[in-house]
Amino acid sequence: MSSLRSMSIYLDNAATSFPKPETVYQAVMHAMREIGVSAGRGGHRRSLEASRLLFQTREVIASLFAIPDSSRVIFTHSATEALNLALHGVLVPGDHVVTTTMEHNSLLRPLYVLRQRGVELTIVPAGSDGRVDPADIQRALRPTTRMLAVGHVSNVCGAIQPVERLAAIAREAGVLFLLDAAQSAGSVPIDVVAMGIDLLAAPGHKGLLGPQGTGFLYVAGGIPLRPLLAGGTGTSSSSEEQPDLVPEGFEAGTHNLPGIAGLKAGVEFVLARTVDAIGTQERAHVENVVEFLRAVPRVSLYGPSHSAERGGVLSFTVAGLDSSDLAFMLDQNYDIAVRAGLHCAPQAHRTLGSYPSGTVRISPGWLTTHDEIAIFCTAVVECLS
Repeated sequence: MSSLRSMSIYLDNAATSFPKPETVYQAVMHAMREIGVSAGRGGHRRSLEASRLLFQTREVIASLFAIPDSSRVIFTHSATEALNLALHGVLVPGDHVVTTTMEHNSLLRPLYVLRQRGVELTIVPAGSDGRVDPADIQRALRPTTRMLAVGHVSNVCGAIQPVERLAAIAREAGVLFLLDAAQSAGSVPIDVVAMGIDLLAAPGHKGLLGPQGTGFLYVAGGIPLRPLLAGGTGTSSSSEEQPDLVPEGFEAGTHNLPGIAGLKAGVEFVLARTVDAIGTQERAHVENVVEFLRAVPRVSLYGPSHSAERGGVLSFTVAGLDSSDLAFMLDQNYDIAVRAGLHCAPQAHRTLGSYPSGTVRISPGWLTTHDEIAIFCTAVVECLS
């Protein structure tokens, strides 16, 4: 057993942020113990309090992303569900979609399903650093292009896509711009109006510091959307048709109220600490690891060479050592949690040159310290020796 094992170090925040702020845990318990009922399913005090909580959560999310109308925030159970709603709710056979090779399966797999149903798909290759050239996106557009769908930050190598330029290309072509903010929400500033984002999908359990089972889709006004689910909404109960009201008509079934309460607390924490401060800290930790590992023999780093083009995610491999084996050693011998493998993004690994074995991925969080990063770096060297 290594003498370095003095604390548990969590470096897998790109999967799920941990730990959460204490206020998140308290908010979840308060919703379960003190509210305890569903929103929109009664006129009594507890149900009204639940409805008020939903509204307040939409408001804090709108504040974080500069969304002008909080009713355009639709609660989902994940970014995956939000992406499915955005894609299945907008696209029809004959539409053309442009995306990139750096996308997560949460975006690509729904597009593959839609391709089987008559939606045309172009996947633009990114560069070897994980960033896409806007000129390549421009050339991929067709008269039938309905949507450009792009992940903001790569969950594999942290590459930040040039969102403003891509959104401008989409806007000039009359194409909807869908941004997958799974790896950027809470750590990279996002202003949906200023950046030209028509649809924004984000999970609650990553950078927004909320519980699992939460997420949302923002839909700009004037975009027709079809619901994924039909069922009870608490409104328009006499109608046989699913109401098309936003957001109620797109949130059929009982809300995950404890999760949404925790999401509200997480977003409030991010607002108080600021996205810039959280993102700067996470990227500084990643850059420290980059500088250290560059000097370690057998180590290959993936992603942009400039720190300004990388978010709080880093992938690397070690020649002669399987990534899963290294992750196992870090876990078992040092109690350091990282992620190994393809990270649900095989096309990204093909682009980066790390397919099929994948990489070791680290992703610091808001609570990660410089000491923990130093221990991680030393542990990697010990594993290699």
